[in-house]
Amino acid sequence: MAPPLVAIVRLATASRVLVLTLSLLARLLFRPYDTSTSLHPPCLSSPSFPPSASSSNSTATATAISSLAVWDGVHFARSAECGYEYEQSFAFLPLLPASIALLSRSLFAPLVPMLGYRAVLVISGHVLNNVAFVGAAAYFYRLSVLILKDSGAAYRASVLFCFNPASVFYSSLYSESLYALFSLGGLFYLFSGARTIAMIMLALSGSARSNGALNAGYICFEALLQAYDAAIQKKRPMWAVQALVTGFLRSTFVFLPFFAFQAYGYLNICVHGDTDELRPWCKAKLPLLYSFIQSHYWGVGFLRYFQVKQLPNFLLASPVLSLAVYSIVHYTKLLHQLFQSTSIHEQIIAIVDGRLVEAYESSDVATVLKSEISTGPHNKKQGNTEVKKRKSVAASAASAASLDSNVSRGRIVGDNKDECPLLVLPFILHLTFMTFTAFFVMHVQVSTRFLSASPPIYWAASRILAPARGGSCKRWGYFVIVYFVAYILLGSLLFPNFYPFT
Repeated sequence: MAPPLVAIVRLATASRVLVLTLSLLARLLFRPYDTSTSLHPPCLSSPSFPPSASSSNSTATATAISSLAVWDGVHFARSAECGYEYEQSFAFLPLLPASIALLSRSLFAPLVPMLGYRAVLVISGHVLNNVAFVGAAAYFYRLSVLILKDSGAAYRASVLFCFNPASVFYSSLYSESLYALFSLGGLFYLFSGARTIAMIMLALSGSARSNGALNAGYICFEALLQAYDAAIQKKRPMWAVQALVTGFLRSTFVFLPFFAFQAYGYLNICVHGDTDELRPWCKAKLPLLYSFIQSHYWGVGFLRYFQVKQLPNFLLASPVLSLAVYSIVHYTKLLHQLFQSTSIHEQIIAIVDGRLVEAYESSDVATVLKSEISTGPHNKKQGNTEVKKRKSVAASAASAASLDSNVSRGRIVGDNKDECPLLVLPFILHLTFMTFTAFFVMHVQVSTRFLSASPPIYWAASRILAPARGGSCKRWGYFVIVYFVAYILLGSLLFPNFYPFT
């Protein structure tokens, strides 16, 4: 049998082939509700690349490909081709438009003379997002194993992620795939100890979707763990201060792309804009363009969507919201049990020292290989001495980490054990905030894709689907499977044809 990670990559690839096939079949069999995507007005300013390709290659094939950009995909493709022309276009963050523009001008540039620039942008977006999803699924599995310490639960959760209810968005010209890739990858590297890589990836997630900036909270949580360990366990208050300052700077870096884009919008509209009168948001004490666009153009705001006519949309979002609430309640109970059975101090020390053991084990292997292969006898002896030192530190860390047999290196989440590690806590806090925002503030039907990259939803669902469970859990397991399958089919039918779906 293939290793679990390889199996997840294969399943993720198969799921993308399935969703793309269903979407193309739906497009061929049914007439789109809105055919205006075939209309392609020229850019307000001449596009820098290519000078005339998009206007001289209006073939039937190119038009058909261009029309695959639907809903928000129209705005992403327009921003990639023409830049940010209108105020409302700044609602669509720049990572996806910049990425597909780069691909269209490099890897897929030979296709431009045949199909036109806009069609190639659409192709680039679909290729990029489907490849990014496969990478996101791989990171999802690795992160789940790291947090849950249970490869079986991690595998089931990853399979559910591969076939999640918002699948059609991950294979379309939307920013979900890039957000999931950099968000899940960043969290994996953060809790693996590779903090610089994590900081960069989480910052990129904030340039894909606005909620990516919330990932700074994970860095704050990890910094608090390090500071507590330094101050209480190691008795090094200066190390604790250093951990807090470093965590603050890294968190700030995660916010930078989003606020830099807001500054770019302010300069373009408020400072260098063509209108004589300033826009209302330009006069605000904190001129935040994104929140103004969401409120002014889409009617987003606290309780503003609570209308009788929106009841069908609440029903559409009810499955994912129910699963999210179940995840929050379930893991909150388990965390409460965890805090009752063992002290927070032991939990934190176990996490920090357990990670130290893993780091030293991996560094020992690298050092031994290096000393055996690339060093001479004199350096080899010195290298072995370094290995012994590291093993000594690792042994000390392992001893500290075994203060409690149930705590050492995080508690295990098994199929038959209602336990969870402390590292689940920031994920639950994040999911709680996202669920509250989705239900009370946003267009509620967007919840399906807004929450689709949140790991606890799939972790909890994988628990319901655990083979050893029966009775009510088995019945709820059928509900989960039906929900996932139904939304993949509905999304693949409705979304490509411009019918409302989340």
